[in-house]
Amino acid sequence: MSCKNEKASNEAETNNDVVDASTFEVVEEAVLSAGKLYRISNFESDFVSARNIDVWVPENYSETITYATLYVHDGQMLFDSTTTWNKQEWKVDETITSLMQENKIKPTIVVGMWNVTEDRHTDYFPQQPWESLSDATRQAILEENQAHSKSRFQKDINSDNYIRFITEEVLPLVEDNFNVSRNLKNRAVAGSSMGGLISWYTVLEKPSVFGSAICMSTHWPGAKPIENNPIPDAFFSYIKEKLPEVPGNHKFYFDFGTETLDSFYPAFEEDVNAVFASKNYKESSFRNLKFEGTGHSELSWNQRFHIPLVFAFQVETLID
Repeated sequence: MSCKNEKASNEAETNNDVVDASTFEVVEEAVLSAGKLYRISNFESDFVSARNIDVWVPENYSETITYATLYVHDGQMLFDSTTTWNKQEWKVDETITSLMQENKIKPTIVVGMWNVTEDRHTDYFPQQPWESLSDATRQAILEENQAHSKSRFQKDINSDNYIRFITEEVLPLVEDNFNVSRNLKNRAVAGSSMGGLISWYTVLEKPSVFGSAICMSTHWPGAKPIENNPIPDAFFSYIKEKLPEVPGNHKFYFDFGTETLDSFYPAFEEDVNAVFASKNYKESSFRNLKFEGTGHSELSWNQRFHIPLVFAFQVETLID
């Protein structure tokens, strides 16, 4: 029996009383290696389409311990590969459990915010950089992408409302129901691909709320990769303008592979480095790592997820 199956068979023996069952319900069928998964199903938001909100807590979660919180996009891809569209997962429960046991990261819980397929691109595309483009440029981008895709730019960009969903709805729910730190250094936002874009955008829009952005295989083209694409420069201009000064409370982690969709990303390596160097970001607060031979999938991301976790939540004195 695998560790995940063994955990699932023993789940009923654990105590469920530490979390308000009227708000979050235990996902009894979740196949986990450790910890417990809670869920609000089809949460009705004022800002985005209804979706599930998951919260994973580690083994022996306790109200006497103050936890750091990792908010992750594409929440349905994080824990249980038996339920995902491609039968892959980030292996979040395995990785965080191992790092906590080795005392490499702070006690941490994970909030997984599910995507809605038809809204994913417009929820995750950074809105202010988009609006900085001219009307003619935006129209050309829309025409190019809508002609070749049923998922890109099919609705109005909605990422500012998506951030309100996180900060005004999800975060208060989590902090009312779980014993987590309110200090921004103990809150991080994470995602991959388009989820990488919305992660740095969330931190830059809400620097008083979140301390770290974990951006894996960030989709710098923003849409269909084309020559003379104006979108990346709009991103970099926005980041340079909004980036908090160092020294400070913020950390930004980026990475990329070299295969499949990730093969488009090495071209942006020096641009990203230059933007952060312009604000004097050093290794303690900025990483942009290249992983040769890796592609654009959970199988690649779960092999290196431990690196940004230690970068963001390395053990130190936990500040409430």
